Amino acid sequence: MCDKKDTLLAFILGGIVGAAVGILYAPKSGRETRYNIKRFGEEIADTVNDLSDDVKETGRKMYEEGREKVLSSKDKIGEALEAGKKAFEKYNKED
Repeated sequence: MCDKKDTLLAFILGGIVGAAVGILYAPKSGRETRYNIKRFGEEIADTVNDLSDDVKETGRKMYEEGREKVLSSKDKIGEALEAGKKAFEKYNKED
C-alpha cells in the first residue's frame, strides 16, 4: 500500500513540476502567465484538499476498524473471565 501512495505522490509532484516549468517557459504575456500560475495554484490547492479528505477518510475507517476489534476483544475477554469464574465456583462447590 505504501508503494501505491509513493507512486501517486511522485506522479502528482512530477505533474506539478512539469506544469510549473511549462508555464514559466511558455512564450506568453505576463498577464497570461500570472493567470496560469494563479489557476495552477488553485488546482494544487484543490488536489491537496482532495488528498487530505482521502487521508481523513482512511484514518476514520482505520479508527473504526480498530475500535471494533478492541470492543470485540473486550467482549471475548469478559466472556472468558465469566466462564473461568463459573468453572472456579463449580470446582469449589465440588470440594
